[in-house]
Amino acid sequence: MSQAECPQKEPYVVELQPGSYWWCSCGRSKSQPFCDGSHAGTEFQPLEFKITEAKKYALCGCKQTHTPPFCDGTHKDL
Repeated sequence: MSQAECPQKEPYVVELQPGSYWWCSCGRSKSQPFCDGSHAGTEFQPLEFKITEAKKYALCGCKQTHTPPFCDGTHKDL
């Protein structure tokens, strides 16, 4: 399996409203941390996740998290 690109070594802290979102898993999206279709032609697929509570979330920016799409601090070891 290929390694995802690392757009940044810190989380994207975003205010989200309840609903469905697509997290970029390849690291190529120009709309980080969300998918813009840049994964086309790769083995990567975006990850759909659902939010039920309006608040700030820390979404992984390094694409190496063990708890996608949420940051788990893995970027500290890169």
